Amino acid sequence: MGLTSSSPGLVPHQVKGVALNSNYIQFTDSTGANFSDFAKQYLPELYEAEVERYGNRTIGGFLRMVGAEMPMSSDQIIWSEQNRLHVGFENAVVTDNDTITITFGETILNPIKVGQLVVVQGTAGELVCEVTVSTPAVTAAATGTIDVKPYTAAGLTTGTGAIFTAADVVTVFVFGSEYGKKSNDDLIGTLTPAFQQYNNKPMILRDKFEVNGSDTAQIGWVEVATEDGASGYLWYLKAESETRLRFEDYMEMTMVESVKKNANGTATHDGSEGLFAAIKDRGQVMAGFAGAAGGVGALADFDSILKQLDKEGAIEENMLFLNRALALDIDDMLGQINGATQGNNLVGASFGLFDNEAEMALNLGFSGFRRGSYDFYKSDWKYLNDASTRGILGLSTLDRANLNNTVEGVLVPAGTSTVYDQMLGQNIRRPFLHVRYRASEADDRRMKTWVTGSVGGAYTSGLDAMEVHFLSERCLCVQGANNFVLFTS
Repeated sequence: MGLTSSSPGLVPHQVKGVALNSNYIQFTDSTGANFSDFAKQYLPELYEAEVERYGNRTIGGFLRMVGAEMPMSSDQIIWSEQNRLHVGFENAVVTDNDTITITFGETILNPIKVGQLVVVQGTAGELVCEVTVSTPAVTAAATGTIDVKPYTAAGLTTGTGAIFTAADVVTVFVFGSEYGKKSNDDLIGTLTPAFQQYNNKPMILRDKFEVNGSDTAQIGWVEVATEDGASGYLWYLKAESETRLRFEDYMEMTMVESVKKNANGTATHDGSEGLFAAIKDRGQVMAGFAGAAGGVGALADFDSILKQLDKEGAIEENMLFLNRALALDIDDMLGQINGATQGNNLVGASFGLFDNEAEMALNLGFSGFRRGSYDFYKSDWKYLNDASTRGILGLSTLDRANLNNTVEGVLVPAGTSTVYDQMLGQNIRRPFLHVRYRASEADDRRMKTWVTGSVGGAYTSGLDAMEVHFLSERCLCVQGANNFVLFTS
């Protein structure tokens, strides 16, 4: 039958450098319909460097800035926090001319003793009184009563000098005591100090990267510069590197977002108390900071936070970690206060750059400021801005004013707190925020990594793949949560 050849023929041409259909091999389009319309004579230009279009994609680092990591060996961590030293109650009710009903929230002995002096405050004014009768809280409603005699009035509700009416809501606090000569100590009760106990449990986090043996044999190098500082050429380990970075972010995000399972929950596991949950349960929450006004209108909101901090631990140095919207609100607040004008002269403006010369540069951002007796250091929190985490709300059509209970920032006190450690049996100082991870001499579970399979140097099983495993067991301790403030929309 003879030989049949489909090889293209090349016809020489007498002029050098002329590209003709007859003397150049062509790569045509995929359909072949237009054979001579387009000649792909060269291979495509290939960029081997990976384009970093999202910049640094990791959102971790918050807990490393404000806390510490310490090992633990148990399934649960328990710590105790001091109660207030002095006795005072809100939302007490004037029952009649000489009786005040106090709600304790739990069935306890009345901490206000006979012979003590109290200030009774209400919208009508205040009266200084001595306590003549103190009834403990023994009812299911967990309420108790005190009978008082004012120093400057005939009674609370009737008689000369009385300023209250029945059912008035008042506050009561103890400031001292007075007893007569040769008083019997039987009248003097004992007030036993109490402490508040809290606990948390570690969570086990796991992740895995897998690549099969065939894919490891198909080499394709990519030049990368990863967020963890590595740079150069990576092969299939490029994906493993990203899995590791993502897991490291998850370790921090879990400490921030996790919640404990309650009676209504149907989750399989028990969960753990994260930062946001701890502040909502035991701390301060500022909802709708600055409202729609923003700018200088936010000053009243901010001052209300300072007043609350005065009532709590009054930690002088605090850090603000905010999303973009709230950071700009505070910048506007400070800018309008700081940039006052007199005529055409700008008075007191902080330019910040180039020797503070207004003609050269104006710094519209504030990284730190002082209000009252408190210092604040302001920083953007990438976790609240990133489009793949809490910043995803910024991509929707929802207006910020239409969002409810969305976290916009957090105020974290700087320094350490003193707590009683049950294991050590003594008071210790700890950062307000710190992570505890499971570890012992036999196993450190801060972040474990191991390789299994039969590819890439691992020969632990018959699986034709390489599996890289990641594991961590940890929980967050938020101590002194009353000093934290959570900003929500």
